[in-house]
Amino acid sequence: MENGVLVGNEAGRLLRLNPQGESVWQVELGREVAARPTVTGDGIIVGTVGGTLVSLALGDGTERWRLTGQPPVLTPLVSDSGSVYVVAPDGSVRAQAVDSGEVRWRRPLPSGERRPDATRPLPSPVLARGLVVVALGDAGLFALAPQDGAVRWRRPLAQVLGVEVQEDVLYVSTRMGQVLALGAVDGKVRWQRTVAPALLSPPSFARGHVWVGTEDNLLLALSPQDGREVSRQALPAPLVTQVAEFQEWLLVPTRSSQGWLLALKHKEGPPVFSLRMDTALLSRPVVIGEQLFVLGQDGRVLSWRLQPPKP
Repeated sequence: MENGVLVGNEAGRLLRLNPQGESVWQVELGREVAARPTVTGDGIIVGTVGGTLVSLALGDGTERWRLTGQPPVLTPLVSDSGSVYVVAPDGSVRAQAVDSGEVRWRRPLPSGERRPDATRPLPSPVLARGLVVVALGDAGLFALAPQDGAVRWRRPLAQVLGVEVQEDVLYVSTRMGQVLALGAVDGKVRWQRTVAPALLSPPSFARGHVWVGTEDNLLLALSPQDGREVSRQALPAPLVTQVAEFQEWLLVPTRSSQGWLLALKHKEGPPVFSLRMDTALLSRPVVIGEQLFVLGQDGRVLSWRLQPPKP
């Protein structure tokens, strides 16, 4: 959000913080919030591991509707003006009305496909060129029509780590070291490269490049035009989420007990600065103006005011 951040935690609490890190409101949901909520218009929709889906007013956290008895919400939610799209642990996808929670359509995992590991979240779905793109374990990538869930295209691609949208291109990374660029409308491969024996992070588009983290603690920058490696940099710990940018800096969170957050300049030596969090960083940093927010694995939200780089 432009005017603050939303934070869910293991205690089942959802908080809205303003850019100064002050609590605007908080709501008790009773069970852990393990997946990123979604903001739609003047509302928020959030799910819990207990299978509750709740709509709240963005301004004050007032509850608008609540559904119980749903599958656990482990995968981030995405929404447009009319529907919130929910990926269940079994690989089924459903669209529910933003204003009421009513199910508009439900699409099960195709028959014969192996179900995903129900204990782990699937990659976040994305909205691209009027389609809902979901990664469903070994079944691969599906682009669904938001009106009825019809499959517009499908690409068999196992062990997808995540998808990043940039205009009409989808960048996709897999655990097996592959990075692909696909046409968002038709799913056709524009380029495909194996850049490492194994990758750990979803792709990120920042500072004009595609970024991925490898199993051996490297950060790779790839050309968005052809996937060619542009640079690589050693990290103190693995990157398992996405990077962010602040002006000419790249902000890189790492997963280790030290929880280093690095600010890098592309192709330019050591970090501009590094911050030690003492907790693993598993989510993408958020920058609002000059304020940086990061969420630690231990549930803490930490924030700093960034000093813009000097010209």
